[in-house]
Parts: sequence; structure tokens; C-alpha cells
Amino acid sequence: MPIEDPFKRSVAAKALLNFKICRKCGARNPMTATKCRRCRSTNLRLKKTKLVRK
Repeated sequence: MPIEDPFKRSVAAKALLNFKICRKCGARNPMTATKCRRCRSTNLRLKKTKLVRK
């Protein structure tokens, strides 16, 4: 179900999209991470986001 309220949409986007993914093990890490919390690899990428337009 789509969220219409812009404030609630920004809160949901921050919770679901603003993190880094380890390319080695796939763990979710915070945006401020420089190393993976699980395997200590430094090979991190941002979570891929897709803009959905109506």
C-alpha cells in the first residue's frame, strides 16, 4: 500500500533504503560504516534505490 504522507514516506525511505551492503557477505551495515560488521571486508556499496513515479 503506497504511503501518501511525505513525512511518513521520508521516514520509511530512511529506514528501508539508507544503509550499505557488503559485497562479500551481503550483510546490512550503517551508512557510516567503512568495514563490514560481519566479515570485516572494506568492499561496501550503497543500497540500490529505485525511484517509482506515478
